[in-house]
Amino acid sequence: MLWVAVSVVGLGFLVALEIAARRYGEPGPITDQAREVVFAPKSGTVLYVSMALMTVVLTWRQRFIAVGAAIGIDIVFWLVRWAAGAEMMYGNGALWVTLACGVIALTRRTGRDRVLLLKGVGLALLLVAGRKTGYTWLLITSKTRPKVLDPYVATADHALGNPSWLAGRIVAATGTVGEHVLDFVYIQLAVAAVLVALYQLRNVAAEGRFPGHHLVRTFLVIGLLGPGIYMIYPVVGPVFAYGADGGAWAVANLWPDIPPPVGIPRPIPFDEITPRNCMPSLHTAWATAIFIHSLKGPLILRFAGGFWLIATLGATLGFGYHYGADIVAGVVFTVTIEAALRSLDRGWDRRGIQLVVYGAAVFTALLASYRYLPMEMAERPWLFGPLIIAAMASVIYGYVRTTQLWDRKPEPVHLPQPRREQQPELV
Repeated sequence: MLWVAVSVVGLGFLVALEIAARRYGEPGPITDQAREVVFAPKSGTVLYVSMALMTVVLTWRQRFIAVGAAIGIDIVFWLVRWAAGAEMMYGNGALWVTLACGVIALTRRTGRDRVLLLKGVGLALLLVAGRKTGYTWLLITSKTRPKVLDPYVATADHALGNPSWLAGRIVAATGTVGEHVLDFVYIQLAVAAVLVALYQLRNVAAEGRFPGHHLVRTFLVIGLLGPGIYMIYPVVGPVFAYGADGGAWAVANLWPDIPPPVGIPRPIPFDEITPRNCMPSLHTAWATAIFIHSLKGPLILRFAGGFWLIATLGATLGFGYHYGADIVAGVVFTVTIEAALRSLDRGWDRRGIQLVVYGAAVFTALLASYRYLPMEMAERPWLFGPLIIAAMASVIYGYVRTTQLWDRKPEPVHLPQPRREQQPELV
């Protein structure tokens, strides 16, 4: 019943987004996904990593068959498009295989096998639908929020030393090599997430069930809750509000050479194209989630999780997509969500409730201070800069301490052995 209820709510949400997108003359997530069954997908990588997630419920033989079928279908599509001179892209085969597994689950499987395969297919389609939903939501933010609050965040960012301006100059100094590496990390964030998720879900086929908590759950909740804050706190980012990418809408062409001067901030009008997707930084949030979940993996996975987090921070700041203030908000946002999901999985207790409430309070306080105390923050960086970092660190410390207590195995109780009474000797 829970899965049915979630499916109905999700379908209703997709239909509402489809209607909203149609009002602005754009195809919605349902139309956009349906056309990729035949036409060239926007991202073949996402379709293949989604199919890879689905294969965790299959045996090794079935996995080889699924991958081979997907590649074979893609080759056919590739040849037809090449002959017709159409747009070239891969990924249709992966989507076909995923949908075919859903049909097989409904028609050829029964009982637990059917439920397990449907969960695998649903997991893959959720990842794909989440990406399509994100595109539509970003369109809605640009159409419904004509003014942005970048001057407030840019002013508050003086308390942190304007890290986006500093990182932008560092990335520019590294040349094309540094830019290409950071760009790859930034774009292929979903690939890193799937690698960690595949490790966590490696035993699903053998055990016949999914673990109670894994990275995909955190990813989906971040993607569900984060865009709602975009509507409350619309921000486009320094490269648009203060850089050349903003064109005539930019306040000035300052990024990354000259930090903006401190002045009384006011909302500024902006175009109806650029997404208001800066506060909080969801790329930072997702990279933080990858790092947290990679910590329980082998050394190479922990190294990859740390690298992806550091490189993502460098990309979000160095490319001018985010301010330091929304990076801090993104970290607090993720740690709070992760604590809530772990509490939901293991059962709510006093520590879990306190941690989630405290994280939510810190996140709310950060956003409120960026909006209503930016001038005080800019004029007293010696006070507010350490205070912001300390607030973020306190949430992280609370999470680490609480999860260590949760993960600690109870020590076995050693009971004293009963004394053996001496037996009388036989005479």
